[in-house]
Amino acid sequence: MFTQEVQEALNHQIRHELYSAYAYLSMSAYCETINLSGIARWMRMQGQEEMNHAMKFFDFINDRGGRVVLEAIDQPPAEFQSPLDVFERALAHERAVTASINEIYRLATVANDYPTQVMLHWFIEEQVEEEKSAGEIVELLKLSGGEGPALLMLDRQLGARKHSDH
Repeated sequence: MFTQEVQEALNHQIRHELYSAYAYLSMSAYCETINLSGIARWMRMQGQEEMNHAMKFFDFINDRGGRVVLEAIDQPPAEFQSPLDVFERALAHERAVTASINEIYRLATVANDYPTQVMLHWFIEEQVEEEKSAGEIVELLKLSGGEGPALLMLDRQLGARKHSDH
């Protein structure tokens, strides 16, 4: 079992992960409307990955005899200025998720909650990958000017993303 504070933080993280899925789906929908189906597919897959993350927290709480309490999920933005804006927001969001996971790790450390610390190691490594991926795409969009043939090539490249087991 874990402390009430750690359990509440884990439940709050489920909301963060579900919001992430919701936000990526919103980004996907926007990209579909501007005919960037490759980026839309990438965002949709990212949303599915975030849903899987939420379920990892959900299952972990249950496995430890805790109580999952689902919180309300805010509406994500629906309008974006450009594909660059989409990925800059995705990167900022991933950085916020990283901060949240780091805070849970801090709470688990203070509580000597070793199982939670161990479980969070996977998420800490995952967040490095998430930030790197979004950051690289932001830089590619900046280098390409975010339009024309370079944007179409990037759309095609991102659309070729393989399913992830995360």
